[in-house]
Amino acid sequence: MRVLVQRVSSAQVTVDGEVVGRIDPAAHGAPQGLVALVGVTHSDTEATAKAMADKLFRLRILDGERSAADLGAPVLVVSQFTLYADTAKGRRPSWSAAAPGPVAEPLVEAFAATLRELGATVATGRFGAHMHVELINDGPVTILLES
Repeated sequence: MRVLVQRVSSAQVTVDGEVVGRIDPAAHGAPQGLVALVGVTHSDTEATAKAMADKLFRLRILDGERSAADLGAPVLVVSQFTLYADTAKGRRPSWSAAAPGPVAEPLVEAFAATLRELGATVATGRFGAHMHVELINDGPVTILLES
């Protein structure tokens, strides 16, 4: 599993003109929130998803070297199969390392559910949809987590 994490001031996901997920850290009394772009590969399991969610929740990249767990910062989770693009040959990426939807979708859902169980406020995109993701990266801070 790969999770590309961005520290944000705000973020939202729109599908067909409808906002399907939005985080506003200031409304939660937090200086920032997190956007987690989640990519799943064939060997990932529910245990992988849970471990990665826990790692993200406790990652100390918010103001004052604190975590989302420390500050009650919200998280926007967006599925992102393109994190497993293979660009080693030619100019057209291969997606063979990305898990197919029936495998990936429940693991992205498990990732978001684990964050909620840990106490996070979580918004999500819509799996498999063409999404417009808007965010204000604060820092900028962008980190790749890998299982």
